[in-house]
Amino acid sequence: MTAANGNGHAITTMAQLEELYSEGVYPPAKFKEVERVTVAYRKLIEASPFFALATIGPDGLDCSPRGDPNGFVRVVDDKTIVVPDRRGNNRIDSLRNLIADPRVALLFLIPGVSETLRVMGRATISTDPALCESFIMQGKAPRSVFVVAVDKVFFQCAKAIVRSKLWDPATKVERSSLPTPGAILAEITDGKLGGPEHDRIAPERMKATIY
Repeated sequence: MTAANGNGHAITTMAQLEELYSEGVYPPAKFKEVERVTVAYRKLIEASPFFALATIGPDGLDCSPRGDPNGFVRVVDDKTIVVPDRRGNNRIDSLRNLIADPRVALLFLIPGVSETLRVMGRATISTDPALCESFIMQGKAPRSVFVVAVDKVFFQCAKAIVRSKLWDPATKVERSSLPTPGAILAEITDGKLGGPEHDRIAPERMKATIY
């Protein structure tokens, strides 16, 4: 067994896990979790231009990025939020999962803010024309909207963002130092897809298909 597989030190029972973290939960962490969107939590949601959406289905887990101008996640009431499903690559992995299992988890990030916000609930895929049209951007409405019935909401403390220096300009990675989408595709497909031409037309493709 390799070190990556535990090398005999894997935690496999709840008792082992709880003994390892026996100092207990930091007291405020118990009280920050609520079953509704509070006034303060609503402000965090409406300030966020990005969240990661986690779903689960018959083929396993999925986590996908979701972004738009801040306020794109609409708080209908303290138990309901709605989110437009903007145009993507049409794999519809998240949507396929929701058909099988409505449970979702959303992790909101706010640029420059170290706290994140977590929302758990159950999502329905809606094609209600009026609802979809209310999310029109650049003259285009989303094909569907997620209606999330909220079960739990809580903020995550700043430690992860602070440790990662995510918002620190000094940690910014130059895009040119990493493989491009075209290079990645070319490597995976032995040159059948991708390459410099893929990257060359990417900006225009993005402009034409972003909504």
